[in-house]
Amino acid sequence: MHELAEHDVGLVQADNPGPFTLEGTNTWLVGREPCWVVDPGPDDRAHVEAVLAAARDRGGIAGIALTHDHRDHAGATEALRRRAGVPIVAAARFTGADTRVGDGDRLGPLRALATPGHAPDHLAFVAGRALFSGDAVLGRGSVFVAPDPGALSGYLRALERLAGLDLAVICPGHGPPVLDPQAKLAEYREHRLDRERRLVAALDAGRRGVEELLDAAWADVPAALRPAAAVTLAAHIDKLEEEGRLPEGVERPAVPGFAA
Repeated sequence: MHELAEHDVGLVQADNPGPFTLEGTNTWLVGREPCWVVDPGPDDRAHVEAVLAAARDRGGIAGIALTHDHRDHAGATEALRRRAGVPIVAAARFTGADTRVGDGDRLGPLRALATPGHAPDHLAFVAGRALFSGDAVLGRGSVFVAPDPGALSGYLRALERLAGLDLAVICPGHGPPVLDPQAKLAEYREHRLDRERRLVAALDAGRRGVEELLDAAWADVPAALRPAAAVTLAAHIDKLEEEGRLPEGVERPAVPGFAA
């Protein structure tokens, strides 16, 4: 689409559609002579070949940047590194990184921004007026927020920070490009706050169990996404507890090791 060409951005979409991945994982190619690859995608040979072919048309690959370490985004990292012979740039949690980056660090045309929430060390990358949001913002629907100290509060702050940028397009980890970034970011923030309002209302009504809280505050979520809703419920409960607003006796979802 011409909106991507205007920012010298290419897209290779993986063939891994699903409830969490939507049409598939988006691998983004940024710039040229050579380009940077943002999120190599799943460990799929056909996808790796497609990324390499698209990168050849852009003068090769300078490096690989990861927004986070979930396998649908990072699974192809080693295969692409072996084939292209280029470094992996990622946050501290990704053990295979050649270079570890954090908030404000620059790599080629990209600037890293800390966007915790979906993963504790999730990064987004900005190049010009294009934001590569990983799973911080999707092209359609919402994302789960993983429970971690300060996760949901940090996520809301990250959305506000992104809203303060001069953006023309959001290139998400899943779903179509977002051509009205400010509206999408406002929608995401309001969505999270609305979930909180619904949860607080359910708690005020005396509900304490996980299932009844999900029924009250996430009633619109399809069955396939209910486990992800439970993950986000845990993050909301953590936030209320951190703020001293959580009543006694609330059941917290057990969500160890959840990663979409």
